[in-house]
Amino acid sequence: MRKSGLVILPAFILLTVISCKQGGEDTSGVGVVVADMDTTVVPGNDFYQYACGGWISANPIPGDEVRWGTFPELGQRNKENLHKLIEEASAGANAKSGSPEQMVGDFYHSAMDTVTIEKLGASPIKADMDAIDQLSDNAQLLGYVASMHAKGEGVMFDFYAYQDPKNSEVVVPQVYQGGLSLPDRDYYLKNDDRYKNIRQEYLKYITNMFKLYGVDEATATKHAANIMRLETDLAKASMTRVETRDPNKTYNKVTIADLNKMTPSINWGTMLSNLGAKGGYDYLVLGQPLFMAELEKQLKTTSLDDWKTYLKWHTLSGSASLLSDAFVKESFHFNSQVMRGQKEMKLRWKRMTEMTDMMLGDALGQMYAAKYFPPDAKKKADEMVTNLMLVYRERLGRLDWMSAETKKKAQEKLDAIIRKIGYPDKWKTYDGLTVKKDAFYENVLAASRWEYNYMMNKIGKPVDKGEWFMSAPTVNAYYNPSVNEIVFPAGILQPPFFNAQADDAVNYGAIGAVIGHELTHGFDDQGRNFDAKGNLTNWWTSEDSAKFEAKAKVLVEQYNSFIVLDSLHVNGELTLGENIADLGGLTIAYEAFKRTDQGKGDKKIDGFTPDQRFFLGFSRIWAGSVTQEEQAQRLITDAHSPANYRVNGTLSNIPEFYSTFNVKQGDKLYRAETDRAKIW
Repeated sequence: MRKSGLVILPAFILLTVISCKQGGEDTSGVGVVVADMDTTVVPGNDFYQYACGGWISANPIPGDEVRWGTFPELGQRNKENLHKLIEEASAGANAKSGSPEQMVGDFYHSAMDTVTIEKLGASPIKADMDAIDQLSDNAQLLGYVASMHAKGEGVMFDFYAYQDPKNSEVVVPQVYQGGLSLPDRDYYLKNDDRYKNIRQEYLKYITNMFKLYGVDEATATKHAANIMRLETDLAKASMTRVETRDPNKTYNKVTIADLNKMTPSINWGTMLSNLGAKGGYDYLVLGQPLFMAELEKQLKTTSLDDWKTYLKWHTLSGSASLLSDAFVKESFHFNSQVMRGQKEMKLRWKRMTEMTDMMLGDALGQMYAAKYFPPDAKKKADEMVTNLMLVYRERLGRLDWMSAETKKKAQEKLDAIIRKIGYPDKWKTYDGLTVKKDAFYENVLAASRWEYNYMMNKIGKPVDKGEWFMSAPTVNAYYNPSVNEIVFPAGILQPPFFNAQADDAVNYGAIGAVIGHELTHGFDDQGRNFDAKGNLTNWWTSEDSAKFEAKAKVLVEQYNSFIVLDSLHVNGELTLGENIADLGGLTIAYEAFKRTDQGKGDKKIDGFTPDQRFFLGFSRIWAGSVTQEEQAQRLITDAHSPANYRVNGTLSNIPEFYSTFNVKQGDKLYRAETDRAKIW
């Protein structure tokens, strides 16, 4: 699928949250259901299995999913609600042109018109493929690269407009490494059997896709080899995911003249104009200078024909999900079956509901919020945020390892955090976007271009701090350091994360820990580099920085020791920010819970004390299973630890967990007090 012209945010912004099932309607047991537990397990040996084992056993991964837990389960419920809204809009005949209902309804109608889609086959991309064939020199090649970016396909490099990390008041063009088809550089470079097999399957995938387009097998096989060679060279020059987690390493302020010196084969004045960055800036931010050096080398040494093949491949693979069934199935086989272990393709209505949300998120979000997000949910969530921020502020003041100077600035940053709950105050209007009822490919292309132009038009204008980077129905949350904001879409503010019928213990253990998690991202190993205004700057004393790094190293070493699959370990450096946020979030949520009436008491519900229900509520939001293929991919690409370690790893550092469940020396989760991580 095309990248849909969506903003490509720096890697340190987004957080994926995986949720878990809320059991039962009886409010006395909401969020803690014994049948969902595995009480044969000693809590101090494997609390994740103890809290979630029954649910996991009773809920195997469906054939059309690669992971199943209460996150995809809640996502599925949301999808069904969205589908109802979309079907109603699609069936309506009197929607005003340009209204959310008209755009959503007609987009979905075109996406479900499989008769027309099958009849068209690969013809929607024929003009693009023919245009690539006509490119006669590097200048034309680079002009076409720019046009592909405008359609949502990031070839050669990634390009986007976003706030300058060191001046959060301005939006500037940013150039980043990119241009790869596989999920990460490691897929091209690692030499164990798993990665060798994937590369062989990737070569088959490229060959088969070109054959489907009408290329003979010998030529298609040659194309595959050339594409693999070019992408491998780009991968070798790419930073690792761990390296890109350091925002200082990926910040290089450059002028157009600087870029022209790095890559003399590219006239960056022309390129930027073609990319839509026509003015309003006098510098750019470059992520990886070494990558640009390799790109220059490839522009000098790779033949024009091979570059044209590369562009054709990205056109073909990026559009596969929009073409006839043969292309869809071939893409599914490699990208979902081989790469992720998915057994069955999702039904088309599910896939097209997801695509409608992706392409027209604010239009669909307005419809969703109006029907499924009551005002009292927003009010209660806001109250909980206030409670957790108060606790966090007090904890900052009590830290025994941080100087008064740094504490003051940390508290100023906390106080300045913007909170966004439910949905935006101002929706995108999609002015100028035309959505037709009978033109699926054209609709996707139009929406991609609209989103891309929307991004480009931010350059030189005041930063819109009210903008959201997730749609309202999304079951997720994020912290954005450049705005210093925490964002909780309506999609996540429902059971099992947030339930007005549940007791405080369960809500604070679930959504409270999520809120605390997002707050802590402002002070994790990445977020701590940004100040209260969202600027990348060092506001720490050198002594405090050294103490923080020593404390963070404890978490790195803990998570590095966790074995997930065979010899595959969690990457403690890649997951450090999320692990810090998990630990800080749960710690803060627990203290906030202890200030409630229930937290101050000891009354049992369904046989569990308030503290037990708190820790069970936290653990249960992570219940789930994942295919081995998906897990292996996530260990390389995902900044989050596997769910069981997000529970067991975090709890092994929480003193109150030990006393609540009588965890003692000899238990597998036991850590000596001196070995436990404690930061916030």
